[in-house]
Amino acid sequence: MDVIMESNRFTKQDISESSTLVSNGCVNHNGVTADKRKTGGWKASPFIIVSEVAERFAFFAIAVNMVAYLVGEMHQPLPVAATHVTNWGGAAYVLTLFGAFIADAYLGRFLTIVVFSCIYAVGMVMLTLSGSLQSLRPPHCTTRPCIPASNSQTSFLYSALALIALGTGGIKPCVSSFGADQFDESDHKEAQKKYAFFNWMDWGFGIPTAAMISSIFILGAGYVKYRYQKPMGSAFTRFLQVIVASVRNLAKGVDVGKGPDFLYEVETKESDIFGARKLFHTHQYRYLDAAAVITDSGCNTKNRWKLCTVTQVEEFKSFIRILPVWASTLALPISFAQLATFFIGQARIMDRKLGPNFEIPAGSIPVFSSINALILIPIYEKFMVPFLRAKTGHPRGITSLQRMGIGLIASIFAMGFAAMVEKARREVDSGGSVSVFWLFPQCFLIGTAEVFTYVGQLEFFYDEATDGTRSISSAVFLCEIGIGSWLSSAIVNVIERVNDGWLQDDLNRSRLDNFYWILTGLNALNFLVFFWVAWRYKGRPVDLGAPRISL
Repeated sequence: MDVIMESNRFTKQDISESSTLVSNGCVNHNGVTADKRKTGGWKASPFIIVSEVAERFAFFAIAVNMVAYLVGEMHQPLPVAATHVTNWGGAAYVLTLFGAFIADAYLGRFLTIVVFSCIYAVGMVMLTLSGSLQSLRPPHCTTRPCIPASNSQTSFLYSALALIALGTGGIKPCVSSFGADQFDESDHKEAQKKYAFFNWMDWGFGIPTAAMISSIFILGAGYVKYRYQKPMGSAFTRFLQVIVASVRNLAKGVDVGKGPDFLYEVETKESDIFGARKLFHTHQYRYLDAAAVITDSGCNTKNRWKLCTVTQVEEFKSFIRILPVWASTLALPISFAQLATFFIGQARIMDRKLGPNFEIPAGSIPVFSSINALILIPIYEKFMVPFLRAKTGHPRGITSLQRMGIGLIASIFAMGFAAMVEKARREVDSGGSVSVFWLFPQCFLIGTAEVFTYVGQLEFFYDEATDGTRSISSAVFLCEIGIGSWLSSAIVNVIERVNDGWLQDDLNRSRLDNFYWILTGLNALNFLVFFWVAWRYKGRPVDLGAPRISL
């Protein structure tokens, strides 16, 4: 009897202990399954949020001041400087694909953030030297034309920006996913808090170089409190294996219409992808199921270039599903790129006096959009979400796609208002008498678009991603911002070739309002495409589990 009671006691204890462990595969800093009582949640999230705020301080300080620096200090024409800044921003965001690959395949998200933060910090130090040492800039311009920067001066500056772009590419796809990893999806309370985390990730704006360096120490301070997802190998390699295996088997004439009972899956509890849970079979993109069809009895079930598992195929399907949504929001980053380029160009020739002894720096104008985030996010989180949740029954009040749609609508009004303000400014003002505060509405609306669309995208891409593609999905979202910046540069170049009178170094002789009207039309068309894509979207099954049969 004592033995039986002792056995029962240990069984209850084991059950109690297991109920405090996370179910999403995360481990603590010692490599042991993470305990909910000691790690993750809002015990760990503040470190990540503050680290991200510091990184954004550094990045946006560069983005909003670089046009003014290139024009005023490096003596570049305004359209050329705007193109350089948007190209640099585009590269920074496209490099997130590289950062996501390193995180998922090799280092994990935490180490990737630390390593690339160090690279980022080196670039920031070099950029500070470029702005501080006269030998790294051309002589001060006293007469026109100004002496341009030398090749060595330009190369040093561009090297600093390249390191910052690389650092950004490694950090950005990992931060939001690493933060979301701190919340267990199977725990209802933690899942609710995860969406609040995404909202607060949108905070952050400022200047200091020290912010980037301090972010490394801030992130490291929470080391023992984090939950870590182990690297799961390259998702890109698994995607390519599905493509190769499906094409090979379709060429053999395999029948993909027999259903999931004839598809291959490993017999183990976990999937064949290290650290990832199994996925249910779905009927969408059925032709990819050919990759999981056993073509002959002697087939090598270990060779993933010839035979993939159902989970591996479904992982690729989940990635493909998000691409139309991703592509149908490209117009917003084109508009957002103007915040750090032509919006600042307008501010430089407007009345920026605030009282008799203070003039607002032109580079600080994008703060108008950040004020939106500071105001809107707390209101949205504390008041709007509970109200909408009571009305709709949705845990976030509205879906991620609905939130993205609201942001896209705001972007239409932002660029339309920008066009009207610029037309009025040019007609009324040639001597800087129009107040810079007329730019507030367009910046505020762009900030609204960012809060709704970008945060909605963070939620959407994380929710629709599988265990092995979280960083890749975040990188795809961020890559959109980079491609949008490049598209902005392409549009500027096309306009300069077709009608060089629209965008000149002197905005008082330009037709910048026509450029803004073009962006307004693009945003309107983009919203219609997004509405159609969102209406037809079919997400992956929420529940994870084993497919029908294992062979």
